[in-house]
Amino acid sequence: MKGLLKFITCGSVDDGKSTLIGHILYDAKLLYADQEKALELDSKVGSREGAIDYSLLLDGLMAEREQGITIDVAYRYFTTDRRSFIVADTPGHEEYTRNMAVGASFADLAIILLDATQGVLVQTRRHARICALMGIRYFVFAVNKMDLIGYDQEKFNAIQAEILQLAGELGLESVKIIPVSATEGDNVTKKSDNIPWYTGEPILTYLEEVDVTEKAKEQGFYMPVQRVCRPNHTFRGFQGQIEAGEVHVGDTLTVLPGNETASVKSILVAGKEADTAQTGQPVTIQLDKEIDVSRGCVLENGSGITAAQKFTTTLLWMDDNNLSAGGDYFIKLGTKLITGTVTEISYKIDVNTGEHHPTDTLGKNEIAVCSIVLDEKIPLDVFKKHKTMGELILIDRVTNMTSACGVVEQFASGNETEEPVFVYGDLKARGDIFEEFYYNMEKSSIAKHKPEQETYTVGDEIPTKSETYEYPEYFDILILRDQVAVQVRDNKIEAILPLAEYRYSGVPVVNGRGFAVNVKSQKDLQAFLDGYGQGETDTEFWNHWLTFGTYRKVIFHENYWEI
Repeated sequence: MKGLLKFITCGSVDDGKSTLIGHILYDAKLLYADQEKALELDSKVGSREGAIDYSLLLDGLMAEREQGITIDVAYRYFTTDRRSFIVADTPGHEEYTRNMAVGASFADLAIILLDATQGVLVQTRRHARICALMGIRYFVFAVNKMDLIGYDQEKFNAIQAEILQLAGELGLESVKIIPVSATEGDNVTKKSDNIPWYTGEPILTYLEEVDVTEKAKEQGFYMPVQRVCRPNHTFRGFQGQIEAGEVHVGDTLTVLPGNETASVKSILVAGKEADTAQTGQPVTIQLDKEIDVSRGCVLENGSGITAAQKFTTTLLWMDDNNLSAGGDYFIKLGTKLITGTVTEISYKIDVNTGEHHPTDTLGKNEIAVCSIVLDEKIPLDVFKKHKTMGELILIDRVTNMTSACGVVEQFASGNETEEPVFVYGDLKARGDIFEEFYYNMEKSSIAKHKPEQETYTVGDEIPTKSETYEYPEYFDILILRDQVAVQVRDNKIEAILPLAEYRYSGVPVVNGRGFAVNVKSQKDLQAFLDGYGQGETDTEFWNHWLTFGTYRKVIFHENYWEI
């Protein structure tokens, strides 16, 4: 028996997705006697004048039955003599695109249904693009309702040509096109006598035979850490599911993002010690030395996964409110939850033509290429190389609703994530002191706007006053992450020097974000730097040393995005 196949059915409204799956379950005798009897009884008041309405097996919500459409994702598990399946039957209406995307995120194969009387529609193209975005490699295009066009081969060939053109545009790797009638059972579980010109296999036979593992193998070993297990003071293990590769006792692993290395001391699988573990297994890995590992870290060996802070993503926007550059969100990638900012919307993609259109905003159900900067470096990779480390969601920080899903297309490593603001000789330092702080009334959150990038050096005059900040004519900037100090005198940069050479001179001090540092002496300065250097970066530390409001304020605005 072949391995488990997870697949999704999608397409436009009323294309017959639920009917198709219902017919498979009914014809393959995969229903209990009471389910079959209930289906027959429900069908008497259904939409087919007493004939069996196979869609009722999956459209379980009352609203779905009343409207005759699928609203939520319906999951079903079934087994034939040759294979086990999990199918996600997804809604076709554009309003429920986010529900469809949820179903696509778990699937290995997509069955996209088309109405033979209508051909390829915009929603067909949208669903195909979303499935490709979610990493699905195998597609079945089921041209349904062939009975309504008299099983006409010429009309099928015309639709097939449209599908092949779409597949070429999206770069789909494996495409199967099958003429079917879900209500009548043509080419669903067995070949149809009504379509003698079709020489291929029916849908169920293809699903039983297709091998979806061939192209899914990823390079190296990696395991995102879900939990640190410490039952006693002698044991510290890291738990998670192996996403790719194998691990053995004695292997040397790299911990990301810190790039520290250690050897595998022990492996626990289902609570029992093992010498090795492989893809798909949940494990506990103990290392041979104490090392900084927490939830969101990744243990890897030979995968090529790295840590980055800035990346480009293709996003499917699912929020009722539009996306605009500058918005802050929680970002879930792998097992890491972190805040980040959408810094740029490069262009949106026309789901019908594939054309790229420049835009400043993104509406519900639209797809766009965007740039995101995270608050810190995290492990990630291009989606096509490592699926788990390249797929992400954006979460609204106020409502906690999922606003978007997407994949990593490319990323910048090292200090490429942010251009330096202050440069002098070999010294380079980033700085956010010129950011504007606005309270977005629509989102009920603080949003930051970074003006066009400029670089300053010794002798340059810098802006010290704007809508949201006002600095004195004489002050010092301590950029801790880059270990650089900038001295400003009479609104001009007098010196840029290593932080180790800096001495307190009695003028006001700010950090790299423009917050006042409560330093009044050289002794205070040393205590502040020592505290930061010792890793005292918790809330108490920052509350003690930094003050917001001295040189900064927040401007309230009804719509920050119009500023």
